[in-house]
Amino acid sequence: MDAMLRLDRLSKRYGETRALSELSFDVAPGQMFGFVGPNGAGKTTAMRIVIGVLAPDSGSVEWKGKPMGLVTRGRIGYMPEERGLYPKMKVGEHLAYLAELHGLSAADAAKEADRWIERLGVEARRDDRVENLSLGNQQRVQLAAALVHGPELLVLDEPFSGLDPTGVDVLSEVLATEARERAVPVVFSSHQLELVERLCDAVAIIKDGALVASGEVEELRRARSRGRWRVELERDQTWSPTLPGVSRVGADLYELDEGTDPQGLLDEARKQGAVRNFGPDEPTLAELFRDVVADES
Repeated sequence: MDAMLRLDRLSKRYGETRALSELSFDVAPGQMFGFVGPNGAGKTTAMRIVIGVLAPDSGSVEWKGKPMGLVTRGRIGYMPEERGLYPKMKVGEHLAYLAELHGLSAADAAKEADRWIERLGVEARRDDRVENLSLGNQQRVQLAAALVHGPELLVLDEPFSGLDPTGVDVLSEVLATEARERAVPVVFSSHQLELVERLCDAVAIIKDGALVASGEVEELRRARSRGRWRVELERDQTWSPTLPGVSRVGADLYELDEGTDPQGLLDEARKQGAVRNFGPDEPTLAELFRDVVADES
């Protein structure tokens, strides 16, 4: 699938501090893309370069194969990690105002503001000042502000921060719908890796401003299985195979030397009884994250 958004060798320094180093990755149309890394890894710097708030020292950002310019950046929906709303404005007025700034007519802006207020479940807060909202409702309004002008790209910095499980479900469904129905690429950062794994098609993991892993989540998990296979017998038996190139490394977990056929392990397991589960032991995204970040230390 062709890239819609491309970060090409982005580098950025603040004095002696390296914020980004030759960072590159692609995001496809309609792709939910997780951008993860430890605190201070450079995620927010990269996002600010994408939206044009910062300029890179070197490298470029491309949209549909061309350098991203001012007009295109006006079609981005951006959600900062810090609250970016005017606290004294009322919710409905605020969203309509932001939509008008993006070029919508007053009538269309009001209509879109109402639509997103309802969609994100803050109808009862339409006439409240932003400062009087709970943190969770402020987060919902912040997302509405990113969506109200019908963006072609969403760039969201910790969008699920401060939300209860219901809020997480609402935002997850909204983002998935935007990606699926309008083919909007959704790039978001989060420390909630189980949520990233559940929602995202692909991820980029960075540390100290440099890319340490990227690609489709399932492909990365398979590649990181390290030759380990899980074998679970029907009666929860424990056994140690005598096959060459196979060693038991944990409960129901076996490590195969390179070139060892896992079929032999399955045949051996069947001699012990019925096999309930057999397959490569693929790490969760959280486990993969810890592994690749540690490998780069």
